[in-house]
This record gives sequence, structure tokens and C-alpha cells, in this order.
Amino acid sequence: MDRQEQIEILVDHFQNPRHRHVIDDAAVTMPGGNPGCGDVITVYLKPDDDGTSIADVSWEGEGCTISQAAASILMEMVHDESWTLDDVLEHDYTTMIDVLGKEAVQMRPKCATLALGTLKAAVRKHQRDILRREAGLDASAPLPGDISDINDDGLGIVVGDEAYKERMGPNVPRDH
Repeated sequence: MDRQEQIEILVDHFQNPRHRHVIDDAAVTMPGGNPGCGDVITVYLKPDDDGTSIADVSWEGEGCTISQAAASILMEMVHDESWTLDDVLEHDYTTMIDVLGKEAVQMRPKCATLALGTLKAAVRKHQRDILRREAGLDASAPLPGDISDINDDGLGIVVGDEAYKERMGPNVPRDH
């Protein structure tokens, strides 16, 4: 695929986003943001009853073309390729760079990987919620280190309530 085709795919997904909606009965609603530029998305994850498959996943958000197109492309991949929860965790950030094209995103890797980082955080939260329930703990009660562990992805992506706090700041600097 040449550079022009990659750009056309990005623009198509930005203008016609796939799987962009709220899942009312999602097990996890995970906000994610890129504080450097103000991109923000929310991932809705509904795992299947088998505990390993994804029954549904969707997103909402606002931001630059790359962050929003990447979210659409990722959700389409998850649906079309029937990813499992483990598949999400096994993919690394180079997956998005490979799919979107290195040239198109080389200057903005945070924008290109925001959706994947947020989806990974949603899966990890779901897994922790299961462990809490199995241990007889309230699944909604935060434990020390929960979000800080999830936010430590090395890319500067922020998830959870912190994503919205970052977005709502008075003078959000834009790097694009």
C-alpha cells in the first residue's frame, strides 16, 4: 500500500468512523487521552460470557484525524478479526504504526496509539474486576496503583478519569 492509499484510508475512517457508539451494557467504560494535544477517546468493552472473547467493543471521541481514524481502524480490526482479550494485550503499539503507515504517523505516535492503549487499559481493568469479584471484593472499588499501573505505558497516554481532567484543562496545548 502506498502513502496515498494510507492517507485515503485515514480520511475515510475519520469521515466515516466504524463502531463509534456507546455500548449501554459495557462491562468497562475506559476514557483515554493524549495530554500533549488534547485528543480523547472513550472505549466501551463488552466481553463475551466465555471470559476470553470480545462480544462487542466501540468508542467515542474527539481529536485529530489520526487519533480518531486510528480508533475506527482498531475497532474494525477487533471486530473483523475476532480478537480475544488476550489478542488485545498481545498487540503492541507497532501494530497501529504498521496498519496506519509509518510515514503517516511517524511524527505523532501518541495519536496513532491512543485507541490501542485505551483498549488495553479497558481489558486490564476488566481482568482486575474479575479478580476482585473472585476474591469477594467490590469490583468498582479502586485499589492502590490501579490507574497508575495502567497509565505507565511509556507513551504518555493517560486513561481513566485523568484523561478527562487533562482534556478539560484551561489551556490545552496542541502539538498538531
